[in-house]
Amino acid sequence: MSRLTIADVERIAALAHLELTGEEKQLFTGQLADILTYAEQLQQIDTTGVPATAHVHPDLRAERPDEPAPSLAPEDALANAPDADAEAGLFKVPRVIG
Repeated sequence: MSRLTIADVERIAALAHLELTGEEKQLFTGQLADILTYAEQLQQIDTTGVPATAHVHPDLRAERPDEPAPSLAPEDALANAPDADAEAGLFKVPRVIG
């Protein structure tokens, strides 16, 4: 059985840049512990002989060949992008990692 602590939830929240109240930390600790316990139960299921599944519903699989096709021209891709650097052909995005 998985044992999740409030410190674990605080670390996860920090990685996700979330600020949680004490009440939320308590709630999420229980909820995440329940999810991990369920995942551990699923790990115990014997799947010997069960074929791998690419899609849960076989009728919804893409039945088209995987062939190269023309892509969007860089000028068109950058046309509506905020803060694009057209000369370099790059999108400018906000920094997300420390």
